[in-house]
Amino acid sequence: MTVQHLLLVVPGAPGAAAHLVEADAQHPQLSVLDVAATRGDGIFETLSTGRGHAQALQAHLDRFARSARMLDLPAPDLAVWRDAVLALAQRLADHDEAWVKIVLSRGIETPGVAALPTGWAYGTVSPDFRRERTEGVDVVLLDRGLRSDVSDTSPWLLAGAKTLSYAVNRAAVREAQRRGADDVVFVSSDGLLLEGPTSSLVIRRGDELATPPDALGILPGTTQVDLFAAADQWGLRTVVEPLTPDDLRAADAAWLVSSVRHAAPLRSVDGAALPVDAPLSAAMNGFLRARTA
Repeated sequence: MTVQHLLLVVPGAPGAAAHLVEADAQHPQLSVLDVAATRGDGIFETLSTGRGHAQALQAHLDRFARSARMLDLPAPDLAVWRDAVLALAQRLADHDEAWVKIVLSRGIETPGVAALPTGWAYGTVSPDFRRERTEGVDVVLLDRGLRSDVSDTSPWLLAGAKTLSYAVNRAAVREAQRRGADDVVFVSSDGLLLEGPTSSLVIRRGDELATPPDALGILPGTTQVDLFAAADQWGLRTVVEPLTPDDLRAADAAWLVSSVRHAAPLRSVDGAALPVDAPLSAAMNGFLRARTA
């Protein structure tokens, strides 16, 4: 039986704090009029937990608030969301790896009436990612169709916000699967590497780890930040700079890193083999699983 836990984050009256309500994840909770369902108009974060510890919690909460600002949503009460995550992490404390997803939507559309936001936190046990973390994944490069300066030229496109509008991301993964691959690395229309549909890109060049900058319109990666903070213990230095497909093809190793799957090495790009650094992959994943904050 699937282990599932659900807390609703109920907004308070004007001037009052939101509060948490226990709910049954097996029963419907969302109105068919909620814009989370009808328009994908909302934000989310997914974070890993291990034996009751929520990992990179503050970074996820900060990014949650950042996405809310980008969508002009009411500022989330981060203390309440923190309580929700910690409560679910404790309920999943018997498991080495689990995850919690927090969601905030604009609420129910009613003409002439200000909507109250809808929020919830859901937690369950993580899938087994041992194959992806050890054998690696095959990726294809796909054009995202946006220039690398999209955040400056067209901020209304919400590049770099973690929104509920994931239809394009899922379509990209299906396209990768049609091409015989597992995942995607997006490329800007002016030829720069960006990110995966649900992950950040990290490459190794000798003793250097590199990743593209957030300014290119990509989501700031909480897992990438944690790995870069730990890089010196593996004798590596770090750099954040624009990267091209040629940089990826010439890399000594590369990974797609994310909160739940952790570090998945890339074993091929568009069908061309890429070296898999098994020892460093194991070190990265061991570090990520062991985090207690």
